[in-house]
Amino acid sequence: MSNVKIRLEEITKVFVGEEMDTHALKGVNLSIYDGDYISISGQSGCGKSTLLSILGLLDMPTGGKYFIEDHDVSQLTLTQSAEIRNQKIGFIFQQFNLIDELSVFDNIALPLNYSKTSYSQTQIAERVQFCLDKVEMGHRAKHKPNQLSGGQQQRIAIARALVANPAILLVDEPTGNLDSKNGDVVMEMLAKLNEEGTTICMVTHDPRYATMSKTQFHMLDGVLLDAEQARLAG
Repeated sequence: MSNVKIRLEEITKVFVGEEMDTHALKGVNLSIYDGDYISISGQSGCGKSTLLSILGLLDMPTGGKYFIEDHDVSQLTLTQSAEIRNQKIGFIFQQFNLIDELSVFDNIALPLNYSKTSYSQTQIAERVQFCLDKVEMGHRAKHKPNQLSGGQQQRIAIARALVANPAILLVDEPTGNLDSKNGDVVMEMLAKLNEEGTTICMVTHDPRYATMSKTQFHMLDGVLLDAEQARLAG
């Protein structure tokens, strides 16, 4: 198997409207390799959220090819998409998306409980504890999310994203609901995870955080530009 985790070939996305069609993505090509840490930035409405939705199999492209670890996932059914998403992709959202009725432990265990792989309770406990320790939150396993600060909740969200050992983490504006101090802590944690081998693709509007990634891309009117192309585009 190659070390390419994700490959996009000429991906397009068109939203059909009553009066006009919106071309949200225009021939996007992107390869993400094992151990990469890339950021995608751009103004609101440029297409970066649409691109992240396609990368996360939350939406399908209108045209082009999408490969995850050399498997074509461009035209999957909803059920097939959900299975691949649970196996291969970890999500970190701006809104945390934790379930307040569940403990921190049970929130993190959710992807394992819904996996096609049958895990024993001992395996789940060990994996959850491992991920809690990764984000320095092992002492909060029995707490509920609403008992934690925003920064702590985002750490729990990171642990949940890691628990199924995904091929890639997709990160959507991870500091959007945090103050600068907690935002910096979360970004330092993502950098450390990448140093330890986690592959990350992050969407952010914050130029300061974008530069913390190894490779920066910029979206402009549905077109994905590398750093030099973005500079020339002005």
